[in-house]
Amino acid sequence: MVRSKARSSKGQIIVKTVLLDVVLWDLVLDVNGNWAAAEDPYSLAQDAASACRTFLAECWYNTTLGIDYFRLLGAAPNIPLLKAKLIGQALLVPGVVKAQVFITGFVNRRITGQVQVTDEDGVTTAAAF
Repeated sequence: MVRSKARSSKGQIIVKTVLLDVVLWDLVLDVNGNWAAAEDPYSLAQDAASACRTFLAECWYNTTLGIDYFRLLGAAPNIPLLKAKLIGQALLVPGVVKAQVFITGFVNRRITGQVQVTDEDGVTTAAAF
């Protein structure tokens, strides 16, 4: 998850998800040249997709996050196991109460798909990974 922090006029910390390009998975700039922020409910789905793309121990601040892709993708993947791992990562995102994963491709050891997440209000949103 790529998040930015700011303070409101009341001194509260506001955390927003930085919007990522859906094809390149890179930062997007707004019209002013600043990092664009993803808005709810899409930001929740993008955070879940980011969690699904995270390799185990990639996050230096919490090395227990992520999926051990090196172990899972060393041979033909066990799709049910992989889907369970992806769903597990999506459910770690604060605000996600339900997650569903669809794998759409596996080419040259690269997994592509979609994660659909549901928030506490019952709103379901999707993002590709």
